[in-house]
Amino acid sequence: MAQLIMVERETVSQMWSAGHSRKAIAERLGRDPSTIGRELKRNGLADGSYSAIAAQQRAVVRRRERPLVRKLQRPELNAAVRSRLTKEWSPDQIAGRLACDHPDDQRFHVRPQTIYAWIEQDCHSEHWKSYLCRGGRLKKSPRTGRIPRQVQIDGRPEEANRRERPGDFEGDTIVSRGKRSGLLTLVDRKSRYLLAAKLKDRTARRTRKKIERLLRDLPPDQRHTATFDNGKEFSEHEALAQNLGINVFFAHPYASWERGTCENTNGLLRQYYPKGTDFAEVSHQDLAQTVESLNQRPRKCLGYKTPSEVFFGNSSSPPCD
Repeated sequence: MAQLIMVERETVSQMWSAGHSRKAIAERLGRDPSTIGRELKRNGLADGSYSAIAAQQRAVVRRRERPLVRKLQRPELNAAVRSRLTKEWSPDQIAGRLACDHPDDQRFHVRPQTIYAWIEQDCHSEHWKSYLCRGGRLKKSPRTGRIPRQVQIDGRPEEANRRERPGDFEGDTIVSRGKRSGLLTLVDRKSRYLLAAKLKDRTARRTRKKIERLLRDLPPDQRHTATFDNGKEFSEHEALAQNLGINVFFAHPYASWERGTCENTNGLLRQYYPKGTDFAEVSHQDLAQTVESLNQRPRKCLGYKTPSEVFFGNSSSPPCD
């Protein structure tokens, strides 16, 4: 991801005003020093200082004013992707190898789901799908009510599938009695660490903003992917991916086992909030205490460590399936 997000710009602002070097800021954010230098040059103030709010506003204005050119519309990247697809490389392999071959050239940096989306939309879609291996083949969801431009779970990185790292979340919503309100739940696949928030309603905009609020303060190495079901409340997935710098995937319809971690955790929440609970009557403090209780509960599949210990301590305990 080339563009900094707001939380990163706030770190730049604080460290730059405190006298830290570009290199120190880059190390703190896990960025290349040239990225920080470019950010200070493009979005810094005339007196040499830097304001995160002003920088974010300038970046938004530039983004709105520039013509929209999609990644795979760029000839050099399009040719590179097509040539590797014909070798039966998966989109994940293509994206990873291009980043290795061109570490400093953003023109060749692309997310796997961007390649999957291009395959779906290209006029020769069936031709490109024929090169995908069975495990990575795009499955067709029912046309009725399908969320546009979604990338299905087949394209999710193997690190996420094998629970090798923290930061690969599964998401869901729990609906109140009468469907008036509900809960948003996000569960980390490796550690089973839970994040949750109340939802006044399940509109796509409100749901996206709640997800961003829950994830935005996590460092980049603790937010990689999110996997949802096909509920319409997740239809603003493209904006979510852009704003947080994560990859978003969707489980196949009627395949709840593909999000088993979240389903199981929702079952644990039901110990505190039985079916029929009106979440509009649950206080934010009560929900926070419940989430903390679950995150501090030892799990057999974590070697009797707690989700909090594994998520924040980078435990290598092998998780269960």
